[in-house]
Amino acid sequence: MALESNERPSRPISKFESMLKTDDIYFFDAEDFEDIIHHYLNNGKIALAKKAIKIGLQQHPDAIEIKLLNIEVLVFENRLDTAEKLLDKLQLLNSSNEEIYIQRANIYSKKDNHHAAIKLLNKALELTDDAYDIYALLGMEYLFIDDFKLAKDNFIKCVHYDEQDYSALYNVIYCFEFLEDFDGAISYLNEYLENNPYCEVAWHQLGKQYLEKKMYPEALTAFDFAIIADDTFIGAYFEKGNVLEKMGRYLDAIENYETTIKLEDPTAHAFLRIGKCHEHLKNNELAKFYYYQTVHEDPMLDKGWLAITNFYFNTHNYQKALYYINKALNIDGENPQYWKKCAKINTALKQYDQAYYAFKQAVDLGNYELDTWLMWADVAHKNEDTNAAIQILSQGKQFYPENAEIRYKIAGLQLSIGDKINARIALIDALKNNMDKLFIFKEAFPQYADLPWTLDIITGIKKSSR
Repeated sequence: MALESNERPSRPISKFESMLKTDDIYFFDAEDFEDIIHHYLNNGKIALAKKAIKIGLQQHPDAIEIKLLNIEVLVFENRLDTAEKLLDKLQLLNSSNEEIYIQRANIYSKKDNHHAAIKLLNKALELTDDAYDIYALLGMEYLFIDDFKLAKDNFIKCVHYDEQDYSALYNVIYCFEFLEDFDGAISYLNEYLENNPYCEVAWHQLGKQYLEKKMYPEALTAFDFAIIADDTFIGAYFEKGNVLEKMGRYLDAIENYETTIKLEDPTAHAFLRIGKCHEHLKNNELAKFYYYQTVHEDPMLDKGWLAITNFYFNTHNYQKALYYINKALNIDGENPQYWKKCAKINTALKQYDQAYYAFKQAVDLGNYELDTWLMWADVAHKNEDTNAAIQILSQGKQFYPENAEIRYKIAGLQLSIGDKINARIALIDALKNNMDKLFIFKEAFPQYADLPWTLDIITGIKKSSR
């Protein structure tokens, strides 16, 4: 039964929801159905949007906009073949509707054919008077193909249309950052702030760009303006604390980190930074207190466990350091830096088997730092596996072919196992590479430094190099 207009709820959405609760049928204009469907889509209520589409098409079977919304839902649900067939039919009826090209672009995007999606979106631009949403979609498509310059250009157009579109503004800055064009980002944000001087988001982003360039006073000023624009902006207080910490103003940094805790529930990251500041100030008990607060607040924050590890390592309490690095490794066992720290702790404890294993894990996970190879080889040597130490340094030499320390230590290790032939080759190689670093050999292997055999090689190389 259809109700008269004076019997219907006044607002389309409430009227529609009232209809769903009864067996009555209310009639709506096609535009009302569009508003209802958009409302449900914007709020993530897909099932209700589909009901509105079904009833809308029953009442207005020729309504192209409702059909396009139906296609949008089909694309969202990855029913791409069905969506394409419906688009083919619609395009025969109205080939100048930009939304047809937008939905086709969405389909191509879902199929990872982003270049085709971009072509269709550019076609849609030719047909529309309202390009804002299309520029946003183009920006995302260019991001998908890693064309950050064109992505940036399109997001800038979005901000030009709507200066309050902070999502687009963030994307603009993201593109500048990926292009490592921090000067460009600073210039853009300063220009934006001329028209929007009270935009805390822009001041915050500007501060981050200055921070990236280590322009700490300028970053501090930018974060101060962000706080003036919004004195509850937690991110600005946190970043200001970060800048002050880098400037060595630890008490001021603590004050800003504490402000973030007062404004909102405490965060593990704030506790961690406060602990770091106290450690710099030599307030060891306070540092330890805040590190424990960090892991109490977020037991899964591996950086908290690492901070406690470093605290005990630096105070030479290696047993406790080992206990806490294992906590960090239980959370993130794929972190090569944690394995390296574990290796250094085990080395300090003279647990060379465990240290060897930990160094191997660090290298297997991608830690190829020079000191990793040197320390790992030293552990192998101390563990009386000199052949392994030579092999480790030979691997390290591939990453650091010009490093003198590796070359001299290979020579010394080969002497220690009595391999004079390869030791001679290695020592000559090291001397020719960098004779000024001969002291490395003498300090590491004093027992071989003054042997006639060694001195003859050194003298021979010195003569040949004159």
